[in-house]
Amino acid sequence: MIDQGRVLLVDDEAMVREATAQWLELSGFSVECFSRAEQALERIDPFCPGILLTDVRMPGMDGLELMTEALKRAPDLPVILLTAHGDVDMATAAMREGAYDFIEKPFVPERLVERIRRACEKRRLMLENLRLQQSLASRSVLEARLIGISPAIQRLRRELLALAELDTNVIIYGETGTGKELVAQCLHEYSIRGKKQFVPINCGAIPENLIESELFGHEAGAFTHAAKRRIGKFEYASGGTLFLDEIESMPLHLQIKLLRALQEHVIERLGSNTLIPVDLRVVAAAKVDLRGDPNFREDLFYRLSVSELHIPPLRERIEDVPLLFAHYAGRGADEHDREARQLSDHDLDALQSYAWPGNVRELKNIAIRYAVDPRASVAELLSRQTPLISAPLAGRQTLSLAVRVAEYESQLIREALERHQGNIKAVMDELDLPRRTLNQKMQRYGLNRSDFTAQ
Repeated sequence: MIDQGRVLLVDDEAMVREATAQWLELSGFSVECFSRAEQALERIDPFCPGILLTDVRMPGMDGLELMTEALKRAPDLPVILLTAHGDVDMATAAMREGAYDFIEKPFVPERLVERIRRACEKRRLMLENLRLQQSLASRSVLEARLIGISPAIQRLRRELLALAELDTNVIIYGETGTGKELVAQCLHEYSIRGKKQFVPINCGAIPENLIESELFGHEAGAFTHAAKRRIGKFEYASGGTLFLDEIESMPLHLQIKLLRALQEHVIERLGSNTLIPVDLRVVAAAKVDLRGDPNFREDLFYRLSVSELHIPPLRERIEDVPLLFAHYAGRGADEHDREARQLSDHDLDALQSYAWPGNVRELKNIAIRYAVDPRASVAELLSRQTPLISAPLAGRQTLSLAVRVAEYESQLIREALERHQGNIKAVMDELDLPRRTLNQKMQRYGLNRSDFTAQ
């Protein structure tokens, strides 16, 4: 049988309540019965599905008082009143106060069912509209925080909103500077835990001998200098979200304790034998794929990686660069009381031809410098980033293939310029590059012909 809707039925007379509930259930409704108005009121919130069907005359809180309080909690909730014959005038007045309908006792069951069916349909449409409005509002706010029009960032926003509804652990993958903590914050804020605390901790920034205390806390005297009890991040985040950044750097011995905490939902402070229950969502972030990593426990990986989000690097959504740059430059101008600057075509070309190895973090830094220095062009500011691009490849194996290719390309062009002492024609011939392409690459890597010209 198709579910016709949900009914909260309130009546202090047991026989009437049971008979009405039985008839409604046979008609396809899901019924929850209450003998007192106060009990029903606890089940009502703005997203309460179904309708309220209540007797008017009851001991304690009566049906009219229940209706008034229910409509404060859920203004669009349809309320149908069951009234005695002499209460018609009062019920009519109640409809002016927000009641959906009333029906006199004794009532014809078929008539009651039809009125409840219409009320449930109205409630269903109201809830769909409310959820749509909230979804649109969430997307609008999210677009203002995760800025961009590229397919990659649009996909990330969709996946984030879908995951926010699930109270599962998540791993966020992304290169340095892509905004992993911002994504984790958004995931928390749009989740059912959004009104609770968001607690971040960078596993790679805390000394190995202190990270266990940071996560699980300690009792006074647990170790040298532990003068008093300390509440750890796990305990402090209970009810909310714990964000473990750079999870790949967590020591193996601590991974075992983290796994136990996630499995058992309890922790022990250092120096204590007391188990403390915790209820939280863990969002972890990593720069590298943890799947198959010999330095990361497989069982912990599967406990954390119930869901995954992948943040695209900036070079894979280059069409978002002008929007992001304008956003951060505008904020920088406001914060430093400077007049906002307009990007020229030359500036836009420089922005979109740069490799952005530092991702959004690097872009934000350049944008603020652009906002506060009216004499500097984007190309000039990017040229000062040369050390980041042209640093030796040795010891930088964690960088992506695209960044390492860009570094190698920069090195080849630099060496050709040195060999030919800045002779652009000779460099073009050696590297088999058109003049425009060579100019763009030199601009991208901050290479100036005058630096190589023979004195």
